[in-house]
Amino acid sequence: MTGERNLPTLLRNMRPTLHGEAFGFFSLAEAVAVPLLPEARGSFREDEGLTLILPLETARVHGLKPEAPWALITLTVHSSLSAVGFLAAISAALAAAGISLNAVSAYYHDHLFVPWDRRLEALAILERLAGASPN
Repeated sequence: MTGERNLPTLLRNMRPTLHGEAFGFFSLAEAVAVPLLPEARGSFREDEGLTLILPLETARVHGLKPEAPWALITLTVHSSLSAVGFLAAISAALAAAGISLNAVSAYYHDHLFVPWDRRLEALAILERLAGASPN
């Protein structure tokens, strides 16, 4: 199933959804990280260690403290992995408001991690961006 590539269509139909739990990013040695993989929202192997994105409650249970809490906003439009400009437009809109962004693109959707304390502002910006997109 091929995702959407047209930028105005992607923006208009992105339907951002805010998840209710906070997450943290952790770089861990493989021996520590592997047992946590089933509980991770995402992972990526880097030279420095295995990065896990974990719910904060899960992290606390395992004695991990994040540098900062992050909120997750999922863009529910099925975006193509080869779409051009979608994350750039989103990043620019959030950057204009001084909101940092860590984006994770998966097969069906893009997932945005924004600072927990700015999550509602980020969601409002994304909703305005979707509403301002041409038909």
